[in-house]
Amino acid sequence: MTLTQLAYVVAVDTFRHFGRAAAHCCVSQPTLSMQLQKLEEELGVRLFDRSRKPVVPTDIGAQIVAQARVVLHEVDRIPDLIRQADDVVTGTLHLGVIPTLAPYVLPLVTGPFAERYPGVDIVVREWTTTHLLEHLATDQLDAALIASADAPAGVITQALFDEPFVAYVSPTHPLSARGRLLPDEVDVGELWLLQEGHCFRDQVLQLCGADAGRSCATPLRFESGNLETLRILVDRTGGMTLLPFLATLFLSDRERAHVRAFHAPAPHRTVRLAYGRAYLKRALINAFAGTVRTVIGPLLEQAEAPEAAGGEA
Repeated sequence: MTLTQLAYVVAVDTFRHFGRAAAHCCVSQPTLSMQLQKLEEELGVRLFDRSRKPVVPTDIGAQIVAQARVVLHEVDRIPDLIRQADDVVTGTLHLGVIPTLAPYVLPLVTGPFAERYPGVDIVVREWTTTHLLEHLATDQLDAALIASADAPAGVITQALFDEPFVAYVSPTHPLSARGRLLPDEVDVGELWLLQEGHCFRDQVLQLCGADAGRSCATPLRFESGNLETLRILVDRTGGMTLLPFLATLFLSDRERAHVRAFHAPAPHRTVRLAYGRAYLKRALINAFAGTVRTVIGPLLEQAEAPEAAGGEA
């Protein structure tokens, strides 16, 4: 039994496809299949049910896959321990980010991070929270930026910052005449919403005291996976939507005039960094978390300023 064979086992379980697993491991499919067959002969068990599409592990195979992940995790700790001992922040950080954070946080953070840690490469994947947590569990990600307190066993989180919600209101909407708003003034029937699967949608509905089945009361029923699409819909067709505060930093002066903040205490979401309990690449993850706090913290102070909210009521 070799570490390479265990890596092939984990890859097949992750991708549920021999061809994609081989491509991920940078070997030919026949090479990967041959090594897996040798391992199965050595162990005297069948690891995968090859008759299923996609391929799935057998009962004993699932147990061996789980143990293989533990072994490979521990092996990966060795270079990480050396980097920690040398107090050097280098390597590659595989980072996942939810779609309602990626376009607003990454442009602000990646530049300062690169200047401070030139020896680090960041590979970013943008997925919903569910997919990010799944990829953390299968070691396809080192860490993820999420806005949910829920995490499965084996994943821990640390809070990075609290981000207020703001309303983006059409000039034709009655609330456009207001300065700051109260949460109970927001009618979910007048909101453009993200589609199901986005935690920001769930947080907005919770703010409005509504269930997930309600949507915009306009003749057009539309739920997007992109906050910018919702904002443009407000500009073109009326109504309103909610945005995370950092999204307002990228608006023009004309667009920012449509933003209305909430009276304190404003509804908000807590942005967290999630990572595996084994905490591989500790120095990298800590460096990224520190940069996020350093860059985003001062920007969020603008959320308390009346001029950032479209004036006082």
